[in-house]
Amino acid sequence: MKIVIIGDGKVGYKLAKQLSEENYDIVMIDSNAKKLKEAMNKLDIFCITGDGVSVEVQREADVPNADLLIACASTDELNMLSCLIARRLGAKHTIARVRNPIYYQQIDILKEDLRLSMAVNPELTVAGEISRVLIFPEVSKMETFVKGRVELVEFTLSECNSVVGKSLAEIYKAYKIKILVCAVQRDQEVFIPDGEFVLRAGDKLHIAASHNEIEDFFKKIGNRKNKVKKVMICGGGHVGYYLAKQLCTLGMQVKIIEMNLARCETLLELLPDEVTVINGDGTDHELLDEEGLSDTDAFVSLTGMDEENIITALYAKTKGVGKIVAKVNEDSRAQMVEKLGITSIVSTKSATADAILGYVRARQNSYASANVETMYRLVEGKVEALEFIVKQETKYTGVPLKDLQTKPNNLIACIGRKRKIIIPHGKDCILPGDSVIVVTKDRKIQDIKDILL
Repeated sequence: MKIVIIGDGKVGYKLAKQLSEENYDIVMIDSNAKKLKEAMNKLDIFCITGDGVSVEVQREADVPNADLLIACASTDELNMLSCLIARRLGAKHTIARVRNPIYYQQIDILKEDLRLSMAVNPELTVAGEISRVLIFPEVSKMETFVKGRVELVEFTLSECNSVVGKSLAEIYKAYKIKILVCAVQRDQEVFIPDGEFVLRAGDKLHIAASHNEIEDFFKKIGNRKNKVKKVMICGGGHVGYYLAKQLCTLGMQVKIIEMNLARCETLLELLPDEVTVINGDGTDHELLDEEGLSDTDAFVSLTGMDEENIITALYAKTKGVGKIVAKVNEDSRAQMVEKLGITSIVSTKSATADAILGYVRARQNSYASANVETMYRLVEGKVEALEFIVKQETKYTGVPLKDLQTKPNNLIACIGRKRKIIIPHGKDCILPGDSVIVVTKDRKIQDIKDILL
Protein backbone atom coordinates (compact mmCIF):
# COMPACT_ATOMS: atom_id res chain seq x y z
CA MET A 1 0.00 0.00 0.00
CA LYS A 2 1.54 3.31 -1.14
CA ILE A 3 0.95 6.24 1.24
CA VAL A 4 2.02 9.87 0.80
CA ILE A 5 2.21 12.06 3.93
CA ILE A 6 2.28 15.87 3.66
CA GLY A 7 3.83 17.53 6.72
CA ASP A 8 6.82 16.38 8.76
CA GLY A 9 5.49 17.72 12.06
CA LYS A 10 4.79 15.70 15.21
CA VAL A 11 1.81 13.90 13.68
CA GLY A 12 3.37 13.35 10.26
CA TYR A 13 6.56 11.93 11.75
CA LYS A 14 4.69 9.64 14.16
CA LEU A 15 2.55 8.32 11.31
CA ALA A 16 5.57 7.79 9.05
CA LYS A 17 7.37 5.91 11.83
CA GLN A 18 4.49 3.59 12.68
CA LEU A 19 3.42 2.93 9.08
CA SER A 20 6.97 2.27 7.87
CA GLU A 21 7.44 -0.22 10.73
CA GLU A 22 4.40 -2.06 9.35
CA ASN A 23 6.05 -2.19 5.89
CA TYR A 24 3.86 0.34 4.12
CA ASP A 25 5.48 2.22 1.23
CA ILE A 26 5.82 5.77 2.64
CA VAL A 27 6.68 9.04 0.87
CA MET A 28 6.85 12.22 2.94
CA ILE A 29 6.59 15.80 1.60
CA ASP A 30 7.70 18.86 3.55
CA SER A 31 9.28 22.24 2.73
CA ASN A 32 11.88 21.87 5.50
CA ALA A 33 14.84 19.98 3.99
CA LYS A 34 16.65 19.67 7.33
CA LYS A 35 13.72 17.93 9.04
CA LEU A 36 13.25 15.57 6.10
CA LYS A 37 16.94 14.63 6.19
CA GLU A 38 16.60 13.72 9.90
CA ALA A 39 13.50 11.65 9.11
CA MET A 40 15.25 9.79 6.28
CA ASN A 41 18.20 8.99 8.57
CA LYS A 42 15.90 7.45 11.18
CA LEU A 43 13.09 5.90 9.11
CA ASP A 44 12.78 3.64 6.08
CA ILE A 45 10.91 6.21 3.98
CA PHE A 46 11.41 8.35 0.86
CA CYS A 47 11.28 12.14 1.27
CA ILE A 48 10.65 15.03 -1.14
CA THR A 49 11.33 18.67 -0.31
CA GLY A 50 8.63 21.02 -1.53
CA ASP A 51 5.16 22.49 -1.05
CA GLY A 52 2.42 19.91 -0.58
CA VAL A 53 -0.07 21.91 -2.64
CA SER A 54 2.23 21.96 -5.67
CA VAL A 55 1.05 19.71 -8.51
CA GLU A 56 4.66 19.19 -9.61
CA VAL A 57 5.73 18.12 -6.12
CA GLN A 58 2.77 15.74 -5.80
CA ARG A 59 3.59 14.23 -9.19
CA GLU A 60 7.21 13.75 -8.08
CA ALA A 61 5.88 11.92 -5.01
CA ASP A 62 3.84 9.69 -7.37
CA VAL A 63 0.54 10.84 -5.84
CA PRO A 64 -1.39 9.82 -9.00
CA ASN A 65 -0.60 6.16 -8.12
CA ALA A 66 -0.97 6.51 -4.34
CA ASP A 67 -3.50 4.44 -2.42
CA LEU A 68 -3.75 7.17 0.24
CA LEU A 69 -2.61 10.75 0.80
CA ILE A 70 -2.56 12.07 4.37
CA ALA A 71 -2.37 15.87 4.77
CA CYS A 72 -1.30 16.91 8.27
CA ALA A 73 0.56 20.16 7.60
CA SER A 74 0.27 23.22 9.85
CA THR A 75 -2.88 24.80 8.35
CA ASP A 76 -6.33 23.41 7.56
CA GLU A 77 -6.50 25.27 4.26
CA LEU A 78 -3.26 23.72 3.03
CA ASN A 79 -4.42 20.26 4.08
CA MET A 80 -7.79 20.50 2.34
CA LEU A 81 -6.32 21.99 -0.86
CA SER A 82 -3.60 19.31 -0.92
CA CYS A 83 -6.27 16.61 -0.72
CA LEU A 84 -8.34 18.21 -3.46
CA ILE A 85 -5.32 18.31 -5.80
CA ALA A 86 -4.38 14.74 -4.89
CA ARG A 87 -7.85 13.43 -5.81
CA ARG A 88 -7.72 15.33 -9.10
CA LEU A 89 -4.34 13.72 -9.84
CA GLY A 90 -5.70 10.24 -9.15
CA ALA A 91 -5.01 9.38 -5.49
CA LYS A 92 -7.52 6.74 -4.42
CA HIS A 93 -8.16 8.09 -0.89
CA THR A 94 -7.32 11.24 1.07
CA ILE A 95 -7.31 12.22 4.75
CA ALA A 96 -7.09 15.83 5.98
CA ARG A 97 -6.40 17.11 9.47
CA VAL A 98 -8.98 19.85 10.09
CA ARG A 99 -8.70 21.71 13.39
CA ASN A 100 -10.73 24.92 13.01
CA PRO A 101 -14.11 24.54 14.79
CA ILE A 102 -15.85 26.61 12.10
CA TYR A 103 -14.60 24.33 9.33
CA TYR A 104 -15.45 21.23 11.33
CA GLN A 105 -19.05 22.37 11.89
CA GLN A 106 -19.56 22.01 8.13
CA ILE A 107 -17.24 19.05 7.60
CA ASP A 108 -19.91 16.94 5.85
CA ILE A 109 -20.17 19.53 3.07
CA LEU A 110 -16.38 19.90 2.85
CA LYS A 111 -15.85 16.13 2.72
CA GLU A 112 -18.30 15.81 -0.15
CA ASP A 113 -16.98 18.75 -2.18
CA LEU A 114 -13.30 17.92 -1.57
CA ARG A 115 -13.93 14.16 -1.93
CA LEU A 116 -12.20 13.51 1.40
CA SER A 117 -12.19 9.93 2.63
CA MET A 118 -11.73 11.10 6.21
CA ALA A 119 -11.31 14.32 8.20
CA VAL A 120 -9.54 14.20 11.57
CA ASN A 121 -10.03 16.83 14.26
CA PRO A 122 -7.32 16.11 16.89
CA GLU A 123 -8.58 18.62 19.43
CA LEU A 124 -12.17 17.36 19.29
CA THR A 125 -10.93 13.77 19.65
CA VAL A 126 -8.80 14.64 22.70
CA ALA A 127 -11.65 16.63 24.28
CA GLY A 128 -13.86 13.53 23.99
CA GLU A 129 -11.13 11.43 25.59
CA ILE A 130 -10.88 13.85 28.54
CA SER A 131 -14.68 14.00 28.94
CA ARG A 132 -14.83 10.23 29.29
CA VAL A 133 -12.27 10.08 32.12
CA LEU A 134 -14.01 12.95 33.93
CA ILE A 135 -17.29 11.04 33.78
CA PHE A 136 -15.43 8.03 35.21
CA PRO A 137 -12.78 9.59 37.52
CA GLU A 138 -11.56 6.19 38.80
CA VAL A 139 -9.84 5.51 35.47
CA SER A 140 -6.80 7.11 33.89
CA LYS A 141 -7.87 6.38 30.30
CA MET A 142 -11.00 5.22 28.55
CA GLU A 143 -11.62 4.18 24.95
CA THR A 144 -14.94 3.13 23.40
CA PHE A 145 -15.96 0.45 20.92
CA VAL A 146 -19.16 -0.78 19.28
CA LYS A 147 -20.48 2.79 18.92
CA GLY A 148 -19.88 3.57 22.60
CA ARG A 149 -21.54 0.45 24.03
CA VAL A 150 -18.23 -1.15 25.10
CA GLU A 151 -15.61 0.66 27.16
CA LEU A 152 -11.96 -0.22 27.60
CA VAL A 153 -10.66 1.45 30.76
CA GLU A 154 -7.24 1.71 32.37
CA PHE A 155 -6.68 2.02 36.10
CA THR A 156 -3.92 1.24 38.59
CA LEU A 157 -4.36 -1.07 41.59
CA SER A 158 -3.50 0.45 44.98
CA GLU A 159 -2.12 -1.64 47.84
CA CYS A 160 -5.40 -1.53 49.75
CA ASN A 161 -7.51 -2.74 46.81
CA SER A 162 -9.51 -5.87 47.63
CA VAL A 163 -8.50 -7.73 44.44
CA VAL A 164 -4.74 -7.53 45.11
CA GLY A 165 -3.26 -11.02 45.58
CA LYS A 166 -6.18 -12.76 43.85
CA SER A 167 -6.17 -14.55 40.50
CA LEU A 168 -8.47 -13.32 37.74
CA ALA A 169 -10.46 -16.57 37.96
CA GLU A 170 -11.06 -15.93 41.68
CA ILE A 171 -12.12 -12.34 40.99
CA TYR A 172 -14.57 -13.29 38.23
CA LYS A 173 -16.10 -15.96 40.50
CA ALA A 174 -16.28 -13.76 43.62
CA TYR A 175 -17.78 -10.63 42.03
CA LYS A 176 -19.87 -12.27 39.29
CA ILE A 177 -19.49 -9.30 36.95
CA LYS A 178 -19.28 -9.49 33.18
CA ILE A 179 -15.89 -7.83 32.71
CA LEU A 180 -12.62 -9.01 31.17
CA VAL A 181 -9.13 -7.95 32.21
CA CYS A 182 -7.50 -8.00 28.79
CA ALA A 183 -4.05 -6.48 29.45
CA VAL A 184 -1.88 -5.85 32.51
CA GLN A 185 1.21 -3.64 32.67
CA ARG A 186 3.57 -4.53 35.52
CA ASP A 187 6.65 -2.31 35.65
CA GLN A 188 8.12 -2.63 32.14
CA GLU A 189 6.37 -5.92 31.30
CA VAL A 190 3.02 -6.30 29.55
CA PHE A 191 0.81 -9.39 29.89
CA ILE A 192 -2.27 -10.65 28.08
CA PRO A 193 -3.46 -12.56 31.17
CA ASP A 194 -5.27 -15.86 31.61
CA GLY A 195 -7.44 -16.91 34.57
CA GLU A 196 -4.45 -17.98 36.67
CA PHE A 197 -2.83 -14.53 36.52
CA VAL A 198 -2.50 -13.06 40.05
CA LEU A 199 -2.82 -9.30 40.47
CA ARG A 200 -0.34 -7.18 42.45
CA ALA A 201 -0.42 -3.66 43.84
CA GLY A 202 0.80 -1.20 41.22
CA ASP A 203 -0.49 -3.26 38.29
CA LYS A 204 -2.06 -1.16 35.55
CA LEU A 205 -5.19 -3.00 34.36
CA HIS A 206 -7.06 -2.63 31.06
CA ILE A 207 -10.65 -3.82 31.50
CA ALA A 208 -13.31 -4.28 28.80
CA ALA A 209 -17.06 -4.28 29.53
CA SER A 210 -20.21 -2.21 29.19
CA HIS A 211 -20.37 1.06 31.15
CA ASN A 212 -22.81 -0.31 33.73
CA GLU A 213 -20.73 -3.44 34.38
CA ILE A 214 -17.53 -1.41 34.88
CA GLU A 215 -19.36 0.96 37.23
CA ASP A 216 -20.69 -2.02 39.19
CA PHE A 217 -17.20 -3.56 39.36
CA PHE A 218 -15.68 -0.40 40.86
CA LYS A 219 -18.46 -0.24 43.45
CA LYS A 220 -17.89 -3.85 44.50
CA ILE A 221 -14.11 -3.50 44.87
CA GLY A 222 -14.49 -0.22 46.78
CA ASN A 223 -12.85 1.91 44.12
CA ARG A 224 -15.77 4.26 43.36
CA LYS A 225 -14.89 7.97 43.50
CA ASN A 226 -17.18 10.96 43.86
CA LYS A 227 -18.56 12.35 40.63
CA VAL A 228 -16.83 15.35 39.08
CA LYS A 229 -18.95 18.51 39.37
CA LYS A 230 -16.44 21.39 39.24
CA VAL A 231 -13.73 21.51 36.56
CA MET A 232 -10.92 24.02 36.10
CA ILE A 233 -9.32 24.13 32.63
CA CYS A 234 -5.94 25.80 32.14
CA GLY A 235 -5.70 26.85 28.48
CA GLY A 236 -8.51 28.06 26.23
CA GLY A 237 -7.35 26.71 22.86
CA HIS A 238 -9.37 24.42 20.61
CA VAL A 239 -9.20 21.48 23.06
CA GLY A 240 -10.31 23.70 25.95
CA TYR A 241 -13.20 25.05 23.87
CA TYR A 242 -14.45 21.62 22.79
CA LEU A 243 -14.03 20.22 26.31
CA ALA A 244 -15.90 23.07 28.02
CA LYS A 245 -18.74 22.70 25.55
CA GLN A 246 -18.99 18.94 26.20
CA LEU A 247 -18.78 19.28 29.99
CA CYS A 248 -21.56 21.88 30.06
CA THR A 249 -23.90 19.41 28.38
CA LEU A 250 -23.02 16.96 31.19
CA GLY A 251 -24.06 19.50 33.83
CA MET A 252 -20.55 20.26 35.15
CA GLN A 253 -19.41 23.71 36.32
CA VAL A 254 -16.52 24.84 34.11
CA LYS A 255 -13.91 27.56 34.62
CA ILE A 256 -11.29 28.33 31.95
CA ILE A 257 -8.07 30.26 32.61
CA GLU A 258 -6.60 31.72 29.42
CA MET A 259 -3.72 34.20 29.06
CA ASN A 260 -4.73 35.72 25.69
CA LEU A 261 -7.38 38.43 26.17
CA ALA A 262 -8.70 38.22 22.59
CA ARG A 263 -9.11 34.46 22.95
CA CYS A 264 -11.00 34.97 26.21
CA GLU A 265 -13.44 37.27 24.42
CA THR A 266 -13.90 34.69 21.65
CA LEU A 267 -14.58 31.94 24.18
CA LEU A 268 -17.20 34.08 25.93
CA GLU A 269 -18.99 34.50 22.60
CA LEU A 270 -18.80 30.80 21.63
CA LEU A 271 -19.50 29.08 24.95
CA PRO A 272 -22.66 28.94 27.10
CA ASP A 273 -23.13 31.60 29.78
CA GLU A 274 -22.50 29.04 32.55
CA VAL A 275 -18.80 28.83 31.61
CA THR A 276 -16.54 31.23 33.56
CA VAL A 277 -13.58 32.55 31.57
CA ILE A 278 -10.65 34.14 33.47
CA ASN A 279 -7.97 36.17 31.69
CA GLY A 280 -4.73 35.22 33.43
CA ASP A 281 -1.61 33.06 33.55
CA GLY A 282 -2.49 29.46 34.42
CA THR A 283 1.05 28.85 35.70
CA ASP A 284 0.55 31.54 38.36
CA HIS A 285 -0.05 29.53 41.54
CA GLU A 286 -1.58 32.50 43.37
CA LEU A 287 -4.14 32.94 40.59
CA LEU A 288 -5.04 29.25 40.68
CA ASP A 289 -5.52 29.43 44.44
CA GLU A 290 -7.63 32.59 44.17
CA GLU A 291 -9.87 30.91 41.60
CA GLY A 292 -10.53 27.98 43.93
CA LEU A 293 -8.20 25.25 42.71
CA SER A 294 -8.36 23.31 45.98
CA ASP A 295 -12.19 23.27 45.81
CA THR A 296 -12.39 21.84 42.28
CA ASP A 297 -13.08 18.17 41.57
CA ALA A 298 -10.92 18.07 38.45
CA PHE A 299 -8.08 20.09 36.93
CA VAL A 300 -7.22 19.87 33.22
CA SER A 301 -4.02 21.46 31.90
CA LEU A 302 -4.21 22.20 28.17
CA THR A 303 -1.72 24.97 27.37
CA GLY A 304 0.43 24.77 24.25
CA MET A 305 3.55 23.78 26.22
CA ASP A 306 4.15 20.35 27.76
CA GLU A 307 6.32 21.84 30.50
CA GLU A 308 3.61 24.25 31.65
CA ASN A 309 1.02 21.48 31.66
CA ILE A 310 3.27 19.23 33.75
CA ILE A 311 4.08 21.95 36.30
CA THR A 312 0.46 23.04 36.78
CA ALA A 313 -0.74 19.43 36.99
CA LEU A 314 1.80 18.66 39.71
CA TYR A 315 0.77 21.81 41.61
CA ALA A 316 -2.89 20.73 41.42
CA LYS A 317 -1.84 17.39 42.89
CA THR A 318 -0.24 19.14 45.90
CA LYS A 319 -3.58 20.90 46.44
CA GLY A 320 -5.41 17.58 46.69
CA VAL A 321 -7.44 17.85 43.48
CA GLY A 322 -9.11 14.46 42.98
CA LYS A 323 -8.81 14.14 39.19
CA ILE A 324 -5.99 15.65 37.12
CA VAL A 325 -5.52 15.48 33.35
CA ALA A 326 -2.52 16.91 31.47
CA LYS A 327 -1.91 17.29 27.74
CA VAL A 328 1.62 16.07 27.00
CA ASN A 329 2.58 15.47 23.38
CA GLU A 330 6.18 14.32 23.85
CA ASP A 331 6.21 10.55 24.55
CA SER A 332 9.26 10.59 26.85
CA ARG A 333 7.76 13.38 28.96
CA ALA A 334 4.44 11.53 29.20
CA GLN A 335 6.21 8.48 30.66
CA MET A 336 8.01 10.69 33.19
CA VAL A 337 4.79 12.42 34.29
CA GLU A 338 3.02 9.09 34.86
CA LYS A 339 5.82 8.07 37.24
CA LEU A 340 5.16 11.29 39.16
CA GLY A 341 1.57 10.23 39.76
CA ILE A 342 -0.31 12.10 37.01
CA THR A 343 -1.92 9.08 35.39
CA SER A 344 -4.35 10.73 32.93
CA ILE A 345 -2.19 11.95 30.05
CA VAL A 346 -3.62 12.96 26.65
CA SER A 347 -1.86 13.74 23.38
CA THR A 348 -3.30 15.34 20.25
CA LYS A 349 -0.45 13.78 18.28
CA SER A 350 -1.30 10.24 19.42
CA ALA A 351 -5.06 10.77 19.02
CA THR A 352 -4.61 11.87 15.40
CA ALA A 353 -2.16 9.10 14.56
CA ASP A 354 -4.38 6.39 16.08
CA ALA A 355 -7.45 7.58 14.18
CA ILE A 356 -5.57 7.59 10.87
CA LEU A 357 -3.87 4.25 11.56
CA GLY A 358 -7.28 2.71 12.17
CA TYR A 359 -8.45 3.93 8.78
CA VAL A 360 -5.31 2.62 7.07
CA ARG A 361 -5.82 -0.80 8.63
CA ALA A 362 -9.44 -0.81 7.45
CA ARG A 363 -8.37 -0.05 3.87
CA GLN A 364 -5.60 -2.63 3.99
CA ASN A 365 -7.90 -5.47 4.98
CA SER A 366 -10.93 -4.49 2.87
CA TYR A 367 -10.84 -7.92 1.22
CA ALA A 368 -10.49 -9.82 4.50
CA SER A 369 -13.29 -11.64 6.30
CA ALA A 370 -13.52 -8.83 8.87
CA ASN A 371 -12.92 -5.07 8.63
CA VAL A 372 -11.09 -2.99 11.22
CA GLU A 373 -13.66 -0.50 12.53
CA THR A 374 -11.73 1.02 15.47
CA MET A 375 -8.16 0.79 16.71
CA TYR A 376 -6.41 2.03 19.84
CA ARG A 377 -2.85 1.64 21.03
CA LEU A 378 -2.38 0.84 24.71
CA VAL A 379 0.55 0.65 27.11
CA GLU A 380 2.83 3.02 25.18
CA GLY A 381 2.00 1.29 21.90
CA LYS A 382 2.97 -2.21 23.12
CA VAL A 383 -0.63 -3.50 22.87
CA GLU A 384 -3.36 -2.86 20.32
CA ALA A 385 -7.11 -3.13 20.78
CA LEU A 386 -8.92 -3.59 17.47
CA GLU A 387 -12.62 -3.76 16.70
CA PHE A 388 -13.44 -5.96 13.72
CA ILE A 389 -16.77 -6.14 11.91
CA VAL A 390 -17.29 -9.72 10.69
CA LYS A 391 -18.58 -9.49 7.13
CA GLN A 392 -19.30 -13.09 6.20
CA GLU A 393 -19.25 -16.72 7.27
CA THR A 394 -15.72 -18.12 7.65
CA LYS A 395 -13.98 -21.11 9.19
CA TYR A 396 -14.05 -19.37 12.62
CA THR A 397 -17.74 -18.27 12.66
CA GLY A 398 -20.21 -20.50 14.48
CA VAL A 399 -17.39 -22.35 16.26
CA PRO A 400 -17.32 -22.29 20.11
CA LEU A 401 -14.38 -20.17 21.27
CA LYS A 402 -13.05 -23.07 23.35
CA ASP A 403 -12.46 -24.89 20.06
CA LEU A 404 -10.63 -21.96 18.46
CA GLN A 405 -6.96 -22.02 19.35
CA THR A 406 -5.44 -18.54 19.48
CA LYS A 407 -1.79 -17.61 19.18
CA PRO A 408 0.01 -16.48 22.38
CA ASN A 409 -0.57 -12.87 23.50
CA ASN A 410 -3.90 -12.58 21.65
CA LEU A 411 -7.32 -12.33 23.27
CA ILE A 412 -10.92 -12.02 22.08
CA ALA A 413 -12.08 -9.49 24.66
CA CYS A 414 -15.68 -8.76 23.71
CA ILE A 415 -18.39 -9.45 21.13
CA GLY A 416 -21.06 -6.94 20.15
CA ARG A 417 -24.17 -8.55 18.62
CA LYS A 418 -27.00 -6.21 17.67
CA ARG A 419 -27.63 -4.35 20.95
CA LYS A 420 -26.15 -7.09 23.14
CA ILE A 421 -22.65 -7.03 24.65
CA ILE A 422 -21.05 -10.43 25.26
CA ILE A 423 -18.00 -10.97 27.46
CA PRO A 424 -17.06 -14.27 25.82
CA HIS A 425 -16.82 -17.68 27.45
CA GLY A 426 -15.82 -20.99 25.91
CA LYS A 427 -19.34 -21.81 24.65
CA ASP A 428 -19.81 -18.44 22.89
CA CYS A 429 -19.08 -18.13 19.19
CA ILE A 430 -18.55 -15.42 16.56
CA LEU A 431 -21.31 -14.86 13.99
CA PRO A 432 -21.46 -12.82 10.76
CA GLY A 433 -22.34 -9.21 11.55
CA ASP A 434 -20.70 -9.28 14.99
CA SER A 435 -18.34 -6.60 16.26
CA VAL A 436 -15.37 -8.41 17.76
CA ILE A 437 -12.78 -6.69 19.96
CA VAL A 438 -9.34 -8.26 19.84
CA VAL A 439 -6.50 -7.31 22.18
CA THR A 440 -3.05 -8.24 20.90
CA LYS A 441 0.68 -7.67 21.35
CA ASP A 442 1.15 -8.43 17.64
CA ARG A 443 1.08 -5.13 15.75
CA LYS A 444 0.49 -6.77 12.35
CA ILE A 445 -3.01 -8.16 12.87
CA GLN A 446 -5.11 -7.43 9.76
CA ASP A 447 -7.93 -9.97 10.23
CA ILE A 448 -9.40 -12.07 13.05
CA LYS A 449 -7.99 -15.20 11.43
CA ASP A 450 -4.48 -13.77 12.02
CA ILE A 451 -4.77 -14.48 15.76
CA LEU A 452 -5.71 -18.16 15.23
CA LEU A 453 -3.28 -21.07 15.11
